[in-house]
Amino acid sequence: MTPAKIYLETFGCQMNELDSELVAGSLRALGYTFTADPQAAGVVLYNTCSVREHAEQKVWSRLGELAIRKRGEPGLVVGVLGCMAEREGGALMQRMPVVDVMVGPAELDKLPALLDNAVRTRAGMLADDEPRLRSAGQVALQGSASRRTGTLAAAADQLELLDLSRAVSPDDHSGSAYVRITRGCNKFCTYCVVPHTRGAEVHRPPGHIIDECKRLADAGVIEVTLLGQTVNHYRFEHGSAVAVGGVMQPQKGRVYKKSAGHTDAYAGERVTTFADLLGEIHERVPGIRRLRFVTSYPRSFGDDVLGVIRASPRICRYLHVPAQSGSDRMLAAMNRGYTVGEYLEFLDRARGVLDEPGIGRPLTVAGDIIVGFPGETEADHEATAELLRRARYKNCFIFKYSPRPGTVAHEKLVDDVPDEVKRRRNNELLALQNQISAQVSAEYAGGTVAAFVQGISRRQAKQTRREGGGGKGGVALTIAGRAVQEVQEVVVPEVGESVQMSARTEGDLIVFFDAPAAVATGLIGQIVNVRIERTTDLALHGRLC
Repeated sequence: MTPAKIYLETFGCQMNELDSELVAGSLRALGYTFTADPQAAGVVLYNTCSVREHAEQKVWSRLGELAIRKRGEPGLVVGVLGCMAEREGGALMQRMPVVDVMVGPAELDKLPALLDNAVRTRAGMLADDEPRLRSAGQVALQGSASRRTGTLAAAADQLELLDLSRAVSPDDHSGSAYVRITRGCNKFCTYCVVPHTRGAEVHRPPGHIIDECKRLADAGVIEVTLLGQTVNHYRFEHGSAVAVGGVMQPQKGRVYKKSAGHTDAYAGERVTTFADLLGEIHERVPGIRRLRFVTSYPRSFGDDVLGVIRASPRICRYLHVPAQSGSDRMLAAMNRGYTVGEYLEFLDRARGVLDEPGIGRPLTVAGDIIVGFPGETEADHEATAELLRRARYKNCFIFKYSPRPGTVAHEKLVDDVPDEVKRRRNNELLALQNQISAQVSAEYAGGTVAAFVQGISRRQAKQTRREGGGGKGGVALTIAGRAVQEVQEVVVPEVGESVQMSARTEGDLIVFFDAPAAVATGLIGQIVNVRIERTTDLALHGRLC
């Protein structure tokens, strides 16, 4: 049986994007091909997110559309992957029998076998007189808050094989890649579903991570982002390492003990801490010209990590450290585990070590804020506004609170802030952050920044599509999109015209600049110098040096 073409759409965070990339690689190895056109696909997969209600609503809408389509295409296979599948469980398939495959984020290694079963099952249903929306019923869910790697040394974590089997070639990327170092989370913030859907925190063996970075560098990747729900919690105990089937297994995370300025409170043990890991990757993989990481937890960020960043020129001076609120009362209700004072102390400490504008490498910080958490008052809201002023984020992801079933906040707290109040407070914080972002951006005016070129700007792509591509003699720019999609081709009208490119600084500020159409393709995945001529709250604009 010839494998059907797959359309894979990803919702949510960078962790989901990496999961999709790894899943796509494992399916390609079995002969599947991918398409960017869902109508051309025989298999439609949605890799879902449950952090916010809006992302889930999009998936429900897509599934409703597929239910209509499937009446005319009974062989169509539909799958829901990721956090929404894990959180909804069997209820999802009961509500939407159009779904044939459900796989949680801790079970993605099982997808190839389940998908093959589903394709064969649906093919056998073609001559069936029963309703054509009957599900193929292929399910792999974790089923509880303790993943398969629930012991200190995992018994047999097949999910690790998904990362280890990652195949990468120069055609699979645009110079940038994600590498997972931890999975899951132990924090149990009262609003968050991640510990329930992704399981307990586990840390991958450092040798696996370094080897993966080396393979990516050999394939031409020059920027790597290390991923984890609480990435700076990374800690691997070599004395407790266990190999199963010749594969070193990840380890369950431990509760961190407080020690001044240091994340590792277990002196004398043979461990690789997050600071150690950063230093080893920096020294052993020189082909990685930019090493960054997300997302950091403020309470566990030691001076050892800051020292490694300061001493390592290829580690980016950029921190994404969510605060979530500027009110101690709200932080306690969210079970965040720190106070506003402790959060600001961390920012001051980080800036004291890393903020060196004189060498052209100032520290930039990004944050997250939840607006309208249960019980939030106007005083709490103003405290959050004051936090924004004090933190001076280069950007901040600000969202209205939405209750997530299965969380403590959903079960025990009343969502008592009216939606119109949430909307107003959200808009006020966004307006304030835009002012702050504009001030941060303005500091770069007249200077030169090193920017990693990601591709053609969205504005340029939209303009090209609107104008219907190009005429004779146009230049085709091959823009690599997500790994799960076909390569897109954007045609620039005339060879002699310029193309607006999109890039990012070490500190994750967006940079737009024009490049000659004839050389634009060759700039993607490279680091170039851009002279900044004007700035906005959202981006820096300049010219190629």
